[in-house]
This record gives sequence, structure tokens and C-alpha cells, in this order.
Amino acid sequence: MTSALGIVLLALALSGTTVAFVPIGGGTSTHVSITGTALLQKVTETCRAVAEAAGHEFKPTGSSPQELVQACLGPTATGEVSGAKFHSALQEIYTQNGLVDRDFVNSAPHHFNSEAFLEGRSLITEGMVAVKANIRKENFQAARETLGRVLHTLQDFYSHSNWVELGYTEPYINLISPDLPLENLADVDTATCSDCASGTCPNSILPNILKEKKLTSGYMGIFSAAKPKGKCSHGGAADLTSTADPRGGINKDERRSDNVALHNAAVNAATAASLQLLQDIRLAAGDNDFLRMMGIARSSVVCFVIDTTGSMSDDINEARAVVNEIIDSKKGTQDEPSEYILVPFNDPNFGPMIRTTDPDKMKREIAKLTAVGGGDVPEMCLSGLQLALTGAPASSHIFVFTDAIAKDIALKDTIVALIRSSKSTVSFFMTGASRRRRRSLRAASFEDYKDLALASGGQAIQVSKSQLPEATDVILDTSTSALVTLLQRARNPGKQETFPFMLDESLKNITIYITGTSITFTLTNPAGVSQSHNEASGKLGTIQTVGNLRRIRLNADKQTGTWQINIKSNKPYTIKITGQSTITFIYDFVESFKGPHPGYAVLSGRPQAGQPATLMLSVMGRKGPSSITVGDVGLVTVSGPETVSNSTTTDMGNGDILVTVDEVPGGEFVVILTGTDKVSNNDFQRQSTTQMSVSKVNIQAVVDSSVEPGKAFKLPFSVMTQGSGGQYSMSARNDRNFPMSYPSSLTLITGQYANATLTITPPANTPSGTDVTLTMEAKSSSGVDSNYVVLRFSVVTKITDFVQPLCEVVSVLADDCPQDVSECGPFQWELLANLTDGNGTGIESISLRQGNGNLSITSLSAPIIEANYTASCCSQIVEFVAVDKVGNVGKCYHSIVRSAGPPALTLSLPLWLYLLVSATHSLLSA
Repeated sequence: MTSALGIVLLALALSGTTVAFVPIGGGTSTHVSITGTALLQKVTETCRAVAEAAGHEFKPTGSSPQELVQACLGPTATGEVSGAKFHSALQEIYTQNGLVDRDFVNSAPHHFNSEAFLEGRSLITEGMVAVKANIRKENFQAARETLGRVLHTLQDFYSHSNWVELGYTEPYINLISPDLPLENLADVDTATCSDCASGTCPNSILPNILKEKKLTSGYMGIFSAAKPKGKCSHGGAADLTSTADPRGGINKDERRSDNVALHNAAVNAATAASLQLLQDIRLAAGDNDFLRMMGIARSSVVCFVIDTTGSMSDDINEARAVVNEIIDSKKGTQDEPSEYILVPFNDPNFGPMIRTTDPDKMKREIAKLTAVGGGDVPEMCLSGLQLALTGAPASSHIFVFTDAIAKDIALKDTIVALIRSSKSTVSFFMTGASRRRRRSLRAASFEDYKDLALASGGQAIQVSKSQLPEATDVILDTSTSALVTLLQRARNPGKQETFPFMLDESLKNITIYITGTSITFTLTNPAGVSQSHNEASGKLGTIQTVGNLRRIRLNADKQTGTWQINIKSNKPYTIKITGQSTITFIYDFVESFKGPHPGYAVLSGRPQAGQPATLMLSVMGRKGPSSITVGDVGLVTVSGPETVSNSTTTDMGNGDILVTVDEVPGGEFVVILTGTDKVSNNDFQRQSTTQMSVSKVNIQAVVDSSVEPGKAFKLPFSVMTQGSGGQYSMSARNDRNFPMSYPSSLTLITGQYANATLTITPPANTPSGTDVTLTMEAKSSSGVDSNYVVLRFSVVTKITDFVQPLCEVVSVLADDCPQDVSECGPFQWELLANLTDGNGTGIESISLRQGNGNLSITSLSAPIIEANYTASCCSQIVEFVAVDKVGNVGKCYHSIVRSAGPPALTLSLPLWLYLLVSATHSLLSA
């Protein structure tokens, strides 16, 4: 199978088009299609269930992310709705799915090659435990990354084993149920295949293997042709064992004339198996958290990092007022934040990070903040910011309030790496900074905050404490869904310059921000109407000036077309223009990789200097990708003389574009895109916010598993430079302050990788599901060149409890229910059941999934939990789900539907049968 980054294929995923296990360009589609089909079907089912439970209709107007998100959020989703975070979540899963083919190309368990069934099943079940633990801790990015890898391994089973040759059409439920044994496995001495000289025999599995239903898989040799005697090979040019007797191969990755039926059966089974796994995770997580993991939520996140030292009383009061205003004014609208995050910091302490979806809890938490201690000294600002960047969802807007310079300035490079990795935007509100003086060239200053704000696409706003309430309108502007950036530039030193920008019909709430001092400007619309800086309320908009910030809000009746703003200043300044629109794009810098299944992998660090830069870019229009036409994609410098590097593009379909830039600009750059909105026939422009640059240094490191509390985890890594060799310093930080050891420097030879190992040890009391963000940096001795890698892994307690909660139906009282359903109204029925947790970890939650009645339960801490369900005789089916403390799922299901035949037996279906029936039904209904 191949890289996950090729094609999102939303329409394909919903239409059920035939798919294939092949690399990009090798067939109709890839692992992405199988994964996308399952994800979108499960998301659609979950959205429908949530909508029905809330009492509103779920009726998407189309299959694009924004249309699905709009329908999923329901009637409260008034205003603009962006599908960007849902789209990004899908891409994260697809990306990690594809990286299995690069990072574990020679690992038999990851692909169910070489009869590694027990080891492959362990990867799946351990991965599912990690996903569930991450979701419980709200570490959704870590959950998505693990989910992508697990799905790849699960899907490979059906292409690489002989499951479908044995005549099975349904998934092998035992692969996701570790309490069930893997049975009838062929042992190492059992021959399994006949010789196939052509390499394309319809079915080379030996007749006795088929008759005895023995399970086998093809051996794969990338570096060696050796395999046990008589064993099947994987097959294909990259498999050296396929030329050793018995020749050929049994993989069903590609659809060929000799294997059409087997290939199609493998695809169908892999899709159904993916649905089963997702359903198990959904039941364990609950519908709301499952959708949050998939990025389906109101898009804005309110994230504050607040200095709580003695001089910050006024700032804390203003932050509290802003939070309360956001909560109260945006409740019930699409702009209501989906999550609230608060990180306080002081000296020498910072944190803890508080995150919640409950607005009242956020009000209570920020009300607790008081200004204590400290004084006129630097603070732990960057440590608090590090917590926010690693804990907040990607592409968040983070606001830092402080009146002091950073004491922990050594974290600056780590913060830049985290900003680039997360694509989050950081803005600083700095009060009283004019009192701070730089004590030496290495000391911190307000300029550091400016650097970080610019690197992220944010702003550094310097005001007095009395002016702060006027400046925080910026937070209200950005606490909204579907926020896009049209332009951002910085000039240092300042100069007179005219900045053109294009407004399209889809844009609303357009705001221009200019930071700096001694600035004059003139704004001109396409009709030639102008407004100068000294007209607070003019024909084009309103201008607010506070501290070093000018905020210009354009009038609602703005004109579409090319505008321009002429700025005059000899002092440094920045300009940023934003608006609200569902026309947007997401992107990643990628690199190609080779192997049996080549593809593209997302770069964790900076692109390589001296080589073309490659991006995978996904564009979203108001009615999906078909509603826009992409024009030019380029890289543009933000600071200094403006240079634009044009590109060549390859349309991958469904709004996904592979972009190649041969000449990358020097210095820091961003991505700029132009195109045409077919809905309005307007041209549009959009710009990314996070700055990037190239490097001659490269760091390679892969996290291949979760980490157990109290156990040392060894992470091999390699560093190489295409620049000058010599000593390169190494630094590493993690956001949990877990102890680490690694070499402080490496000696590099140009063009050769140097290998080393980092060891990290989570304390024994680390809660299961904790995610850790690790940032590593290599820097030349001169400091001229450096690069970084950002890795995320999970700490998961080893699980021995794989037994699902059990349900015993004690009694059903339904005799009063009439035979004629039309007369059911006045009558009720009742069910009594006992629930127990088979292995003793305890039941954590019980929830009603089907039925309109009332479910009551006794204490969850009791050994036997009694459940009582009462409902109208009109509601004839009940299903409730019990989840234990490690994520095992059990269910109670009962129906009083009467048939004309003999009375039906009452059964409490085991989970595996329920999942099988559910997945089969879902496939048939699709």
C-alpha cells in the first residue's frame, strides 16, 4: 500500500467506488480510499445519531467537509462553517497510515507479512488501547496518528493473507478482539503455495491449505530471497523471495486480470474491518468525543497564557472580561468556541494547563486567577506557551498576556519549532514593556515576542495597562470560525510601500491590523475611493488606534476586487489582513520516499536547502473543491524585499494539489494561493500564516510504539548535513519534563548520516493516555544552520484486561404492550439487567444508544450494576453500552418487536457479533 497523502477522495469515499491497495498513480486509488470510506461512513453515522438525539434533522447538502460539518453541527451552526479542521484530521490519519510503508517497510508484523499474525494482531490491539486512552485524556492528535497506523496494518491483513482465498467474505473479528484466539495458523514447517512461474497465477494456495482453512500470508524479502521451504511469497518486483520456489506471490494489492475477484473481496473485507474497528472506538469514546477526535466541532478555540505575577492584576481582569464576553456573546452561534484552554505562569512555576469544553468551567477557572508574588523580573512565559502549543489543537489562536520579558528565553528555538509544527498563531499583549532594557545581546527583550508572533502569523501588541481593554478586540476578531488570512508582511527597517490585496464576495468581517509606531497610511478600494489614517470613521471602514496597533474594520458593503494600502514609516511595522470565509486551504511540506509502495511523507522539520520544495495542498470551496478553480500557488517572503517563487502543480483530484517549487526564496516565507470562486465568479487570494525556511541539516527519527510508565524508551535518530561538516550541538525538550539522556553533540561528515539514541523515561505514576511532545534540534557550531523534528508519542499502561463488560437481562415486562403498534401510546414496558465487568477494572460509563425511554442505574462502583429501563410500547428496541476503565465495550440489546411467527428468543448479543452485524448492515446500506 502507499502514502496516505495523495487523495482525500471525499466523493469517492461516499459513493463506494471500487478501490485498490496500490501506490499513487498505480490504480484507481489507495489506502486513503479504504480509510476514507470507513471514516466518512462512521462520521456520517455518528453525526446522524447526534442530530437525532438533539431532535434536529441531519441532511448534508453535499459531501464536502464544510457541508458535512454544517449538517453535523445542526441548527446552532449559524454563520460561516469551515471544514478545514475536519479535513486536516482526515489528512493526519491518512498521513500516518501511509507512513507505515516508509517507516516500517521491512517489518513483517506491520503488514501481516511472513505469517506474523500474532505480532500483527498485537500492534492492532495495543494501538486501539492507546487510541482509547488518548481520547479519554483529550489527546486527539495522538489518537489520530495511532489510528492511522493501526488501520494500515489491519487493512494489510486482507491483502497480504489468504483470508479471502479461504472463502471468507466478512472481517476476521479476532484481530480486534484480543480475548479471542487466532486459530488454525499454518506453522513454519507447513508448505502453503505451489510454484507459479509466471508470477500471476489466479490462486497458488495449495489445495490442502484451502480445504483445512489454514491461515497463511506471503513472505516478503526486501534485502534477502530467503524464506521457509514451500511458503508463499508476497510477490512483486520488490519482493526478492518471489523468485525462490515456490515463485509468484499472493498479495492482492493491485487489481489484475488474474485476481479481480480476490482483489475486490480483499478491498471489501478491509473496508468492513476498518468500520468494525472505528465502531469499537466510537462506542468506547462516545459520540461527542469521537467527533472531536475527527475535528468536527465549532472551529474556534480560546487559548490564554497569562502571567499571574503581582503587577498583572489589571491584565488578568481584562483577560477575564474578554473570556466572559466571548462566552456570553457567542453562545449558540457557530462562533461559540469548541474548547477553552488556560495556562497560567509565574516565577518559577507555570501551568497546569486547564482545558474544557464547558464555558462555565472556564469562567470559574479564570475567576480563580490572582496576581501574586513576582515583581519587576522576567517570568516563565515561554514555558507556559510551550504547554499551550503542545496541548491546544493544531491551528489554534493563542493569546499571551504579560508585562515582563521571558526568563526562559532558552526555549525560543523550541517554541519556533512547535509553532511551525502545529501551525498555531501566537499573539502577545505586552503591557509596561518599555521599562525593560536588554542587558546584553543574549538577554531577552520584547523583540523576542515580536519574533515569535511574526513566525506564527500573529501579532505583538504593546499597550499600557489602561489601554488593554481597547486592544483585546483582536481576540474577539479571531475567536471565530472560518478565519482566513489574505496578506501578512513585515518591514524592518520601515519604508513606504503599497500592498495590494484581493477581496472576494465570500469574505466577511474583513479587518486590517498594522503594528508599529510613527505610521501613516492610505487605504484605496477598486473604485479609487480612499481613506487615510486620520479618518477614524470613513467611507471604507472604521479605524481604531491603541498603543502600537491600528485596527481597521472594513464596512460590510465592501467592494470586491483589488484593494491597496499605502504605508509610510521609517520604523519597523507589520500588516495583516484577515476575514471570514469557507474558501481556504491546508498544506504540508512533504518529501517523496521509495520502496515497494512509494509515496509522500510530511516533513516534521524544515525543507532541505538546495532542493525543490514540495507541498501537498488541499483547497476547499464553499460547495466543496468542485466550486473553485485554483490559479497560482507560490512561496512569498514576509520580511525584507518581497520575492515570490512560482511553482508547477499537479492536480491529484478532489481539491488536492501536489506543488513543486524549484527556487525557494531565501529567508522566511509563507504559502500564497490565488484562484476563482465559481459560486460568485470572483477571484480570491489566501495566505498561510506560519513562516518557514529551508535548512541543509536533516534529522530522521520515528516513534514506533507507545511507552510504558516507569520504563525507559530508546529512540534512535540520525542527523545529516549537506552543508559544512563538523561539530553540531544537539538539544531536546519534552513538554512533560520527563528525564532524558542523549549526546549533546555529534560530528557530522557532509552527506553522511550520524546515528545516535535518545532515552526518555516517563515516571511510573504517569497516567495512561498521557501524550508527550518531544522536540529535537541540531545546530551547527556557528549557529548559522539548524533543523528540528517534533515527535509525539503516548504513555500507555500495559493492559491485561481485554474482557468486555457483561450484560445479563434479568426480566422483561412487556405483556401490557398491545399487538397492534398503532395502539401503543398509553402503555409502557420495562427491562431489568445486571452489568458486571469480567476482569475487575470496573465499569466507567453506561449510556443509552437506542430507545426513547429512561435508563437508570445503580452505583458504578458496585460489583453488580443494576440497570432499569422503561419506555413507551411505541419504542420497542433498547440498546445501552457499558465501557470499562480501559476501554473494553459491552452492550445490552433487547427488542419487543413481535412477529407473526413463533415468539423470538431474547438474546444479549456479545460485542463481536454486534459489531459484525453493524458493519455488515452499514456496508449493505451504503
